[in-house]
Amino acid sequence: MGNKQTIFTAQQLDAYQVGVSVKYLKPFTRLFYRYRDLAPQLVPLDYTNHPDVRLPYELIGSMPELKDNPFRQRIAEVFSEDGKGNMTLDDFLDMFSVLSEMAPRDLKAYYAFKIYDFNNDDFICKSDLEKTLNKLTRNELTEDEVRMVCEKVIDEADLDNDGRLSLEDFQHMIVRAPDFLSTFHIRI
Repeated sequence: MGNKQTIFTAQQLDAYQVGVSVKYLKPFTRLFYRYRDLAPQLVPLDYTNHPDVRLPYELIGSMPELKDNPFRQRIAEVFSEDGKGNMTLDDFLDMFSVLSEMAPRDLKAYYAFKIYDFNNDDFICKSDLEKTLNKLTRNELTEDEVRMVCEKVIDEADLDNDGRLSLEDFQHMIVRAPDFLSTFHIRI
């Protein structure tokens, strides 16, 4: 980081939960500089005056950690306060916290559910599953194959038989997916 001097108020550090323990200071600082490096002309080194900075989705989505992810737009939308993918430093920190390898399964499952809930109705319905599957396979499956997989997922995971997956249904399904924790993360 060289001679860079970042100035945060004690209140801001507490808000980012780094005032409590020094062990959080290094990852916080690394993420701050990662955020700042996306647009140094927009992100000041001095945060004592509570700057209102929001980086546009185009910068967030172009990060190496996200650019090849078929869900990059949804990830940015879900973690951004404005719902459009434009991120404040808080949004950015939240995203990397949840997508870190250290985040608990329940937290990851909650955000995975939000990412796959394309229509934001708090359920994963057939159309959400279709979009998810098409993104995962990069549209390589036929319509019949997509329909079959979606029906199978709903049939196996829909605990209350309402034709859609609630957060509870989704979390139950995730518990049975041992590789979920190892695949639902990004490194910085």
